[in-house]
Amino acid sequence: MDKKLIAVCGMNCGLCFYHLKPEGKCPGCFAGRNVNGRCLKCAIKLCKKRKGEYCFECDEFPCDRLKRMDKRYQERYGMSEIENLKTIKEKGIIALVAQERKKWINKEGVFCVHDKKRYKG
Repeated sequence: MDKKLIAVCGMNCGLCFYHLKPEGKCPGCFAGRNVNGRCLKCAIKLCKKRKGEYCFECDEFPCDRLKRMDKRYQERYGMSEIENLKTIKEKGIIALVAQERKKWINKEGVFCVHDKKRYKG
């Protein structure tokens, strides 16, 4: 797992089906999120209010848009972008990557939160 796969919103792109699929992998949000051959424009990534690299560096953190996304991801996928951002703020990106690696990767591969399968690196 690479720190470049942690998006500005705290999402771990390394757990996404579009990044893990065998062909036509999306490189993650920092590299220009690419799904089905198209680069997607993310309102959170493009937000002009953020003062730094991550959403926690914004005066409105967590904003309503991030709260809605976080709630959806907690319910559907068992992950929290807001908690990831708090970890980055308190402990740093390397600590979050280590935590994520421990939580989602084992000898069988990387757990994909979308299809609940494991993918070999």
